[in-house]
Amino acid sequence: MRKFYALAALLAFSCSVPVALAADGSVAISSPQDGAKFTPKTDIELVYDIALGDKGDHTHLYIDDKEILTLRNLKGSHALGTLPAGKHDICIKVVNKAHTPIGPQKCVNVDVG
Repeated sequence: MRKFYALAALLAFSCSVPVALAADGSVAISSPQDGAKFTPKTDIELVYDIALGDKGDHTHLYIDDKEILTLRNLKGSHALGTLPAGKHDICIKVVNKAHTPIGPQKCVNVDVG
């Protein structure tokens, strides 16, 4: 009988973990990699995967703390084009309906030069 209760508790816990993670939201950037180096003529492609979570409404893309656009697709890619020489921060932030960042975000640093 103890095995049954242990199995039931384990099953209940494992089923609740994905729900808890989804409630918080997440942002993943698979390209470009953090620390990537590009030439000034290289077109940079952003590849991402987002889970908005319970409080998220949509996402914003930022380059060097400047909002560039709203990402409407939760998974996909977006052409950033070329960036000027120097170090740049590329960030995706989950925001609420008031466009306020609510926590889940991911940033990568790239160097163009």
